Amino acid sequence: MMLAVYSLTQRELVRFFRQRNRVIGAFAQPLIFWVLFGMGLRGSFDKASSGGASYMEYFVPGVLAMILLFTAIFSTISIIEDRREGFLQSVLVAPVPRAGLVLGKLLGGTVLAVLQGVLFMVLAFLTQRGLAFDPLRAAWLTGAMALIAFSLVGLGFLIAWKSESTQGFHAVMSVFLFPMWLLSGAFFPVTAETPAWLAWIVALNPMTYGVALLRHALYPAGERALPGIPELPVSLGVTAAFALLMFVCAQAVSVRRVQGDLQ
Repeated sequence: MMLAVYSLTQRELVRFFRQRNRVIGAFAQPLIFWVLFGMGLRGSFDKASSGGASYMEYFVPGVLAMILLFTAIFSTISIIEDRREGFLQSVLVAPVPRAGLVLGKLLGGTVLAVLQGVLFMVLAFLTQRGLAFDPLRAAWLTGAMALIAFSLVGLGFLIAWKSESTQGFHAVMSVFLFPMWLLSGAFFPVTAETPAWLAWIVALNPMTYGVALLRHALYPAGERALPGIPELPVSLGVTAAFALLMFVCAQAVSVRRVQGDLQ
């Protein structure tokens, strides 16, 4: 099983780095979001709601979450492509537990997401004065990214496994995954002026706790604790439970045949 996990993880990495446009796009798009929104909205941002941080600094965890989300999306699209090309069917008939297939795909996407997140993290430490580099902070942040990425890749696996085309997958992304990021506290803080119905949606969104976990990792001493975000034990617990749930659900759905397997 471990050989299968290693082989599938390695295949995801090799496939990614051989596609240069994918490497550039996966990192450039969140970077453009950070610069454009950070520069455009900094004048209208209330620093009191962010513990005194500028909008560029406040948006750093949000961009990290976007990098993790986008990498999860693009890495799990390969499931649809593999099924269409026949590779997935050959893996399904191999004498390997389905847990090995799922874990290999999830770890491959997680490693890719964390690598891109680390690159952006280095850039953020170099450009934002409020983010002083600290080895403990960097290690804590990397671990938080790995946990969040694993859960998001698992969620992408669930959607991609049932999708018969990349067009259908992108449609789900537009109406489900992208709003998850927008309503996670990554783009704007939840304050007393936020409508109650919107605050409830943010509270029920599992990605809210992932973004909060990134904020706690960026400020381990609590020097800029944001008002209204979930506490560290809650953020870590919900994110870990969500990651475990996604892995279990992905393994459960992988044993079921879909129409594409019979083609």
